[in-house]
Amino acid sequence: MNSSTNVVKSGAEPFSAEGGPVGVLLSHGFTGSPASMVPWGRDLASRGYTVRVPRLPGHGTTWQEMNTTRWADWYGELDAALTDLKSRCETVAVGGLSMGGCLALKLAQDRPDDVDSLVLVNPAINLRRFDVKLVPVLQHLLPSMPGIGNDIKKPGEDEVGYDKTPLKALASQLQMWKQVRADLAKVSAPVLMFCSDEDHVVDDSSKQLILDGVSSDVTEFIPLTDSYHVATIDNDAPMIFEQSASFIQAHSHGGADG
Repeated sequence: MNSSTNVVKSGAEPFSAEGGPVGVLLSHGFTGSPASMVPWGRDLASRGYTVRVPRLPGHGTTWQEMNTTRWADWYGELDAALTDLKSRCETVAVGGLSMGGCLALKLAQDRPDDVDSLVLVNPAINLRRFDVKLVPVLQHLLPSMPGIGNDIKKPGEDEVGYDKTPLKALASQLQMWKQVRADLAKVSAPVLMFCSDEDHVVDDSSKQLILDGVSSDVTEFIPLTDSYHVATIDNDAPMIFEQSASFIQAHSHGGADG
């Protein structure tokens, strides 16, 4: 596909802020964009943290372009951002929404010395839905399925995602999930997890697999009572921002202002 047609949508641009010795890397989810994470990033930056919110390859443009990307492309973008933060900061926390939570877990598995804490919001590493089991076959028959974007309770919010789910990309995500599930015991960083009581995208199987599977000495869980899947820009967002900042600070070597 001609890359010149893949213009980044307004609101889907990455975000970066320079701050103190504590860095935070935030990852958006599958078919979403940085729009779901930038308000959180701005809040952390206002507290003195050094922040990166990358745009994962194939996201924030067209679902057709995303169908040409695979999980290694998305992971590579975050891996490079983590390396950048580690060159500037004494401590780095990694946060992720949905698939971003899976990518955060993979970074903690592969680079345990570089990830000091994890903040997961409605993380996705598994789905019970039957149609998901058909994706490895469907990807060869159909380009896409109906989209999963903007599962948000609060009116007027937009994660600048896609109205279709690209199936080749989805099949790749499922392969990553399988790897991450198999290696959960490699995660030793402190984990703070937020999960919405009502989520129309991810079921509660991911939450239990993660809490049962990681080796972390610290695992904290906070339910979200007034948000759907994209909770980072939903009604519970201020509480997520506040609690995550405290958690990151508690598990950092240096310190952020404020």
